[in-house]
Amino acid sequence: MTLRAFPAALALVAATAGAQQPAATAKVGPTLIKNATVLTVTKGRLENTDLLLQNGKIAQIGKNLSAPAGATVIDATGKYVMPGIIDPHSHSMADAINEGSLSVTSMVRIRDVLNPTDINIYRQLAGGVTTINVLHGSANTIGGQNAVVKLKYGKDLDEMLFPGATPGIKFALGENVTRKNSQQAAQAQGQPLRYPATRMGQEEVLRDAFTRARDYKATWDDYNARVAKGEKNLVPPEHDLELDPLVEVLEGKRFVHAHSYRADEMLMLLNIAKEFGFTVRTLQHGLEGYKIASEISQAGTGLSTFADEWSYKIEAYDAIPYNTAIAMRHGVVTTVNSDSDERARRLNIDAAKMMRYGGLSEDSALKTITYNGAVQLGIEKKVGSIETGKDADVVIWSGNPLSVYSIAETTFIDGEIFFDIKRDQAKREEMAKERAALEAADRRRPVVP
Repeated sequence: MTLRAFPAALALVAATAGAQQPAATAKVGPTLIKNATVLTVTKGRLENTDLLLQNGKIAQIGKNLSAPAGATVIDATGKYVMPGIIDPHSHSMADAINEGSLSVTSMVRIRDVLNPTDINIYRQLAGGVTTINVLHGSANTIGGQNAVVKLKYGKDLDEMLFPGATPGIKFALGENVTRKNSQQAAQAQGQPLRYPATRMGQEEVLRDAFTRARDYKATWDDYNARVAKGEKNLVPPEHDLELDPLVEVLEGKRFVHAHSYRADEMLMLLNIAKEFGFTVRTLQHGLEGYKIASEISQAGTGLSTFADEWSYKIEAYDAIPYNTAIAMRHGVVTTVNSDSDERARRLNIDAAKMMRYGGLSEDSALKTITYNGAVQLGIEKKVGSIETGKDADVVIWSGNPLSVYSIAETTFIDGEIFFDIKRDQAKREEMAKERAALEAADRRRPVVP
């Protein structure tokens, strides 16, 4: 039995808390990329530079490197190499994204419904994406637990979960939660409204949930303290699957990624977090973040937004394309995300737009789709920039990746090729021949009356 065949069933046996655990993977041979323009993101641009990928890591960076025995050598003269793109807000691979029954569904996990055969994985590899943060939808004030995934297309799900990634959880604010249209339709049919139906109700749901989580944590803290003192015959408190993840939030062991649009609702959530002593890791979308950029920065919260998508509903009307640049100039760790299977394949162009709208430098623009996303997910020591010792998640581009004329030619994850444009073309030709042969055989088959 493999996770490819039964992703949900086998994922259930994994631990419910703590960092995602790695799976055993086969070693791949070393690769030497020569004479490329290397965009390190954190240490500037390196011209005519070689990159050695070995044992799944970036082993060496420099000029005139020697290839170890058995290495594959790629001549990247005139080409660019950059870190794999990180999408901090994705719903790819998920067979379902909303458990819309309750206002608080912190007990459910997106990893239990991930499909490792989703064709969007391959398409995103072709756009230079190597890591995604798969989130629940925004139907509930407190949704479910996220999954950080390396896009190892063709592997089992347990090999795709990013080892050591900090767990997270999806929150949501605004119209998606209040369900203005669907609630009215349900009420017209005599069905009861689901609480909350207003923004002030959302605040109460958050305060109630964390009050219960704080009390639950105090009960466990008391029990553990008494055990440590050597008291006997103690009965442990009952585990609460709804509150366990929220206790992890209070303890700083689980990140909060909060769907939000308006400045007032974002401030409300930041105030709730301050009241209960935790930090919101990211405001997702945060289209009015520019209005409260100082407050977001002071809270130590990140922003993950769109490059240029707005006015698709009332609460998105005040969005501006300068949101990213304004937030970054206030010291906010900011990223550009897709929230879309299609936009995910073009995040390099969304990053380029940030140079147009706000005048970001090349490195700052690239950070919005690489290093900053790694910071937001707690994986910056492993990915997000080209540095010796980091995971060999790199992409070779035909030209500058911030150009609309450039394409991703080869995408590596942990030093293994998961997309190569020449292999792709050869496979297409092979499949075309196979199709033609099958069609010819079908035409020759006698017709049975």
